[in-house]
Amino acid sequence: MKVSKKVTGVEYAIRDIVLAAKKVEQKGMKVDYLNIGDPVQFGFQPPDNVKQALIDAVNKGENYYSASEGLLELREEIAKKENAKGLSISAEEILVTNGVSEGLDMVISSIIEEGDEVLLPGPSYPPYASYVRLHGGVPVEFAVDLNNSTPDIDDIKSKITSKTVAICLISPNNPTGVVFNENSLKELVELANQHNLYIICDEIYDQIIFDEKFVGIGKVAGDSPVIVLNGFSKVHLMSGWRIGYIAFNQSPQLEAIREHLPKLARVRIATSLPVQYAALESLRGPQDYISHFVTEIKKHRDLVIKRLNEMPGISCPNPNGAFYAFPKIEDNRFGTDKEFVTKLLETKGVLTVHGSGFGKQYGSGHFRLVYLPSLEILDSAMNKIEDFVS
Repeated sequence: MKVSKKVTGVEYAIRDIVLAAKKVEQKGMKVDYLNIGDPVQFGFQPPDNVKQALIDAVNKGENYYSASEGLLELREEIAKKENAKGLSISAEEILVTNGVSEGLDMVISSIIEEGDEVLLPGPSYPPYASYVRLHGGVPVEFAVDLNNSTPDIDDIKSKITSKTVAICLISPNNPTGVVFNENSLKELVELANQHNLYIICDEIYDQIIFDEKFVGIGKVAGDSPVIVLNGFSKVHLMSGWRIGYIAFNQSPQLEAIREHLPKLARVRIATSLPVQYAALESLRGPQDYISHFVTEIKKHRDLVIKRLNEMPGISCPNPNGAFYAFPKIEDNRFGTDKEFVTKLLETKGVLTVHGSGFGKQYGSGHFRLVYLPSLEILDSAMNKIEDFVS
């Protein structure tokens, strides 16, 4: 039977690679999973008050469809959070989604026609390119200096065409941990304004920052056509509950998408109401658990980056945010980064993700690993990787 060309172009290397790991496990080898950025799987649970809010909502009978746009009280709290980062919006500009991925799908499907181009940071989180392709568009990667955490503005200018409709940003970035500074964000917004482009900015890791203060795009947005994607999976440790949101800047240029995108929310009915009450509590309740989480993860980052840069044939920039390292394979005795990752898995039982899965132009020749596991597991995994590359 027929399968659409669109769906055959969808890839998600982070989970696709797990199939190979299962085969290795079937042969009796233990696998260290360093592929998925899910803090909850590694013991970082949401605080008790947030868990209790979910339970209480269920027990109180809050088990029906919510408004398609999301619970009003939650949208009001989200607006406060985003305004504290620089935007000036109300609950009316917030739409609650089933994770950032659904929000991204809604936004991309709302702005893409067949053949339209979307600029993505190279490398970037795989669903960006996949959703663009799925909706008939063409993903175009632009260069980012991983050592200085700056986008290559000249490269972006050279890649803007009459078909370009949007510039996507992920800051802090997955897979590199790059965090764009205020000046870079300002340049990107100005560039988008010059060419009448949407700016779609994913800030899901906005509070997982190690060395410098985070600057949200809201601080430089003005009345530009900026759309922010964010959620509760990473900072608020609610990954399995699948809740995120879209925040529309108050820009006259966004009037049409603000009118039409919510139709997609209505078509899919709603986001889980008990989970929305948990998200509300995660914003209103104590926030100290976030700093404890980030302090612990910084120790993991420091160990992993130090170890990687001591290995022969490996170099790795210091990520300033999120919880990923993106080492470069300086001396790859295998044909591709995917083969490197596969051989590392098969011989040492360490599962990472090939860099080309995050974009072939700038991701090739790298691999991504997650430094969420315990320091003991990370140290052991680093020993295995060092042995492998040596």
